[in-house]
Amino acid sequence: MVELKLQVNYRCYASTTELPVEYQELLDCAKKALSKSYSPYSAFKVGAAILLENGTLLQGANQENAAYPLCLCAERNALAVANIQYPSQKINAMAIVAEKENIFVSPCGACRQVIWENELRNAAPILLFIQGPNGSVYRFDSVADLLPFGFSGNELLE
Repeated sequence: MVELKLQVNYRCYASTTELPVEYQELLDCAKKALSKSYSPYSAFKVGAAILLENGTLLQGANQENAAYPLCLCAERNALAVANIQYPSQKINAMAIVAEKENIFVSPCGACRQVIWENELRNAAPILLFIQGPNGSVYRFDSVADLLPFGFSGNELLE
């Protein structure tokens, strides 16, 4: 038996003011997406924003349904908008913001997998910024830091 350990690489910033302006704007865009959340059952609003290679900012917000498995996360909504409206544009970065104070809201497993596949499609990592409505900002250079054993369609075709 060999025991191995995983290491999660990330940076933590005390506030958005420590980030370059383009990432401050990305986080602001994700915060504005909170108002578009439809979350009558959980009252847990999540907003996401995407920064495309051409500088375009896109939004997504969680959309709940009384049949919980039909709910859509903010991250997957934003990625769907990017892939439908700008299919040839590479995604440079994504911001995820939750309305709850002092809470670290990491993407769920389904969202991690979808972000991973977008990284594979782009042949480049997507910077991830995660923040509550205020306070610290967590930066991950790739979703691989949150999904160390992600898989692609290649495994399905073998």
